[in-house]
Amino acid sequence: MGMGVASSGRRRGRRTRRAAMAEINVTPLVDVMLVLLIIFMVTVTLPAVGVPIELPESRANAVEETPTQVNISIGRDGRIFVENEAVPNGAFPDALAAIDRNADGELPTIVLRGDRSINYGRVMAVMGELSRAGFTSITQVTDSSDSAP
Repeated sequence: MGMGVASSGRRRGRRTRRAAMAEINVTPLVDVMLVLLIIFMVTVTLPAVGVPIELPESRANAVEETPTQVNISIGRDGRIFVENEAVPNGAFPDALAAIDRNADGELPTIVLRGDRSINYGRVMAVMGELSRAGFTSITQVTDSSDSAP
């Protein structure tokens, strides 16, 4: 009547020992970094101004953005927006007077965005008001185009 004795994880004469794990699983780190990269790429490509405008096309060179610039948009219906705020009819000169000057006391650069379907006279009227208010540095924004006009 022989009874076996439980070996409790040991073999007779040899010990089984687990080796220390010297590897780091980087898969979760890579997953997190890829998600962060995608979030960064999506947020960077979003337009700086929230006014939906279909810009005209041009082959002009790209202009660098500055933190002190002021975005003025003219919508499809001719409404004027300073940054994302709609300007009531007739109040555009007052909105321009409320724009803060730079630390040097100079007026900031104006970035003018106009929808391609609006009348050219409307764009010129807005530019005339900008000039009258003393804004001499005006940049017009367009979509890029491959073909010459």
